[in-house]
Amino acid sequence: MTTDQADTLDAQIAALPFDAAFTELRQAIEELEAGGLALEETIARTERAVALQRHCERLLNNAELRVKQLLTRPGGGLEARDLPSVDEAADGT
Repeated sequence: MTTDQADTLDAQIAALPFDAAFTELRQAIEELEAGGLALEETIARTERAVALQRHCERLLNNAELRVKQLLTRPGGGLEARDLPSVDEAADGT
């Protein structure tokens, strides 16, 4: 993939809202797991899937920061709180 192609891919993905990016990522994973794609198509799908995964992570991290900033404390003020990670919440720690 050339630099111009990578920049175009990044711009296309950056424009996607989370739900669309996540749906496309799941579809790409299913297609890659099913196999049967030509080598070049497999590489292209993998590159797009990685870019989609990174984009989704960025959007989720930004959403987490926004939630931290919006938590209210008694008396109506705002307070930033550390939220447990998904793994910590599942473990109850």
